[in-house]
Amino acid sequence: MTLLGQPHHDGSRVYLDSGRGPDTSPELGDLVTLRVRTDPTDPVEEIWIRTTYDAEPVFHPMLRHDDGTWWHGTISVHSPVTHYRFLLCRGAIQQWLTGAGLVDHDVPDAYDFKVSAFPDAPDWSRDGIIYQVFPDRFARSEAADARPTPAWAVPAEWDDEVIFEPADPRTPLQLFGGDLDGLTEHLDHVAEVGADIVYTTPVFPGESNHRYNASTFTRIDPLLGGDEAYAKLSAAVHERGWRILGDLTTNHTGDTHEWFVTAATDPRSPERGFYYFRDGGHYETWMGHSTLPKLNHADPALRAKMVEGPDSVVARWLRPPFELDGWRIDVANMTGRLGAVDLTHEVARAVRRTTEAERADALVIGEHNHDATGDVDGDGWHGAMNYSGFSWPVWSWLRDPGSPARAFGRPVPVPRRDGHALVRALQDWQGTLGWRATSNGWNILGSHDSARIRTVVGSAAVHRVAAGLQFTMPGVPMVFAGDEIGLEGVLGEDSRRTMPWHRRDSWDHDTLATYSALARVRREHVALRRGGLRWAHVSPDAVAYLREHPEGTLLVIARRAGGPAIADLPAGDLVLSTAEIDAEPGAASSGPVLTIHRLH
Repeated sequence: MTLLGQPHHDGSRVYLDSGRGPDTSPELGDLVTLRVRTDPTDPVEEIWIRTTYDAEPVFHPMLRHDDGTWWHGTISVHSPVTHYRFLLCRGAIQQWLTGAGLVDHDVPDAYDFKVSAFPDAPDWSRDGIIYQVFPDRFARSEAADARPTPAWAVPAEWDDEVIFEPADPRTPLQLFGGDLDGLTEHLDHVAEVGADIVYTTPVFPGESNHRYNASTFTRIDPLLGGDEAYAKLSAAVHERGWRILGDLTTNHTGDTHEWFVTAATDPRSPERGFYYFRDGGHYETWMGHSTLPKLNHADPALRAKMVEGPDSVVARWLRPPFELDGWRIDVANMTGRLGAVDLTHEVARAVRRTTEAERADALVIGEHNHDATGDVDGDGWHGAMNYSGFSWPVWSWLRDPGSPARAFGRPVPVPRRDGHALVRALQDWQGTLGWRATSNGWNILGSHDSARIRTVVGSAAVHRVAAGLQFTMPGVPMVFAGDEIGLEGVLGEDSRRTMPWHRRDSWDHDTLATYSALARVRREHVALRRGGLRWAHVSPDAVAYLREHPEGTLLVIARRAGGPAIADLPAGDLVLSTAEIDAEPGAASSGPVLTIHRLH
């Protein structure tokens, strides 16, 4: 049996009907209709839905349609996040169909499909394309020349080489002087890439080029142009009908932050409880960095200042004149966690409540470079930056064995694995995260914290295949500024190279055109934004999958190397190719390529 002939279900609209209209979440107590597709030649005799009511397994029968392909059944959304799976019976042979695929043995509930009664992420975020900007390295306006260099900084010219070794004390201090007006002046380039959501790393003052060590949350860094420049950027973004996201460190502040300075100098101050002080004036930090003291969310006064209510930091910047559309929360996986203390979900819910009280359609995304399972099911983060469930599997499949790129947080290089391992990893993560969290998560090929994708894969052709996966897999593409023109970097700090605006002859214009085309196709075809995912082919060097939606289905074929024709793929019209080919689906290829086809 081919892959397309295998039983299939996912949480997309084709396979789950909430009863409340397209792409609308059910509410507690609603009955939802679930569908399973099987091949007419499959001898399956019965399918049962297994769900759990208050942790007790319950089975519901499914009915088969007359066409022999579709089965349907209903379950109640009994819990805020209701789990379910399917039991397929073929005589004495039984299989489970789970979020991670078919298995012929009993598996834990971690891989169950999930349906959530909590409101989903806003439509604009699920349909959008994010462009990430590291302000110090993106663009420098003329006004930046008049600003004095602070005493803590190591000044650099725009074309200077980046100091990127973590052990070098100059790495976080090297200042190139990019500012917010520079970003505003280059929004046409963001439009050319095809993005419509601008996300900047922190813009609050901090004694570093990355600004994750904020010295205050009450104003924008004057080195970036101050409050006026931020309001101007927000207005320019919104005039285009786009959205803008901020970056907030709810896990820590800088050691020069006004709260911490007071806490450190006055043990009797209310701010003392904002942090974790020990005997002798020692304090908890992020990963041992003394400049990043950790916030104590068990303190009600800290929560009121930071995340709860209209007077909090979270709320303030969502109001005019800045009008942020939401937040990316830095180190969301560690926020509120310290040893036996685990307040992460409480903090996430508080941030979500506060943002939605200010803006009903606000977005809250958590940085999670590990396993976000369990942190994105409910009424906290809408989704996460999906490193584990997207970035690392794609890196492993497309990595050039000779690449100097350094592994992200690992003591050894990222391994090179084949297409079977790629698909297994993507299925496992989709199964554990759930369909909605996967769809809301950010598909990332690289960020300011990782090596550049061009350095990882080693060639423009494979880079374009990676971009094709980024724009056609379930999830929201996040492009780190410079990826689209082929910038390189062996690790996160090296990836923070300046944009060469004055050296456009150094750009990879063909790759920029590919990003633009991928953004256009994603915007034109709802299947790439809201459709399900069904695997059609897996081999070491090639994978193919369908993105299914009632308004149309697309076939995506990705090859990391040339290879023979692929049999048993459905026919369709070519929509886009990342290489100069005009081939039928599955035709032989002489090199790396990703193609998208509209099925007949």
